[in-house]
Amino acid sequence: AMEAPPINNTVYIRNLNEKIKRDELKKSLYAIFSQFGQILDIITSRTMKMKGQAFVVFNDQASAANAVRSMQGFPFFEKSMMLAFARTDSDVIAKRKGTFVERPKRLATATVAASGKDSRKKRKAAAGKGGLAAAAAALKSESSAQQPIDPSSIPEQPPNQILFLTNLPASSNHAMLTVLFTQFAGFKEVRMVPGRTDIAFVEFNTEVESTHAKNSLNGFCIEPEYPMRITFAKKNPI
Repeated sequence: AMEAPPINNTVYIRNLNEKIKRDELKKSLYAIFSQFGQILDIITSRTMKMKGQAFVVFNDQASAANAVRSMQGFPFFEKSMMLAFARTDSDVIAKRKGTFVERPKRLATATVAASGKDSRKKRKAAAGKGGLAAAAAALKSESSAQQPIDPSSIPEQPPNQILFLTNLPASSNHAMLTVLFTQFAGFKEVRMVPGRTDIAFVEFNTEVESTHAKNSLNGFCIEPEYPMRITFAKKNPI
């Protein structure tokens, strides 16, 4: 049997849903893994050989270890993720260590670092604006001109099974929020508001289940500087 790789900054993920588009996949992976620590890069590939696989590169090994331990078997787009530490350093970590060696293009999908070659140009552009988080924040939709809701102005409502989410970043979407909340028992659905990306509703079967999700994710940052505000919704909000 192959020996398990030692702890690495990079987490290798397989058994991902191959039908999910790359951009959607990267945003959703960022949303659920950023809770464990700073993410330096998320690597996916267009090639059929690497479909259903991804690499999440953390700033430190402790964050990566926590992610592997906590998310093993996590249901993600209807499939259970399988996590392990990568066998080689990603490009960004190798450059930090001073061990980076340029690899032939033909080997682009053979290793973690080479897998990153598929998105090298995008990573360079993102790095110039502050990295992955800045790149995600730059994904503005037409609704970016919307008037944001001040989370502090929302009065507390009596507990019920529907949650009201505010202070969401422009990159948030239905799939990303579904992945984030589906880990909680009793989850029913996410309801986005047409023309808005900064607010959403999440419904659970009971108010006990919605309260657990609220307490667990209130203040969670999908992106830096965007702590999500969760309150109970008014009855029959939409």
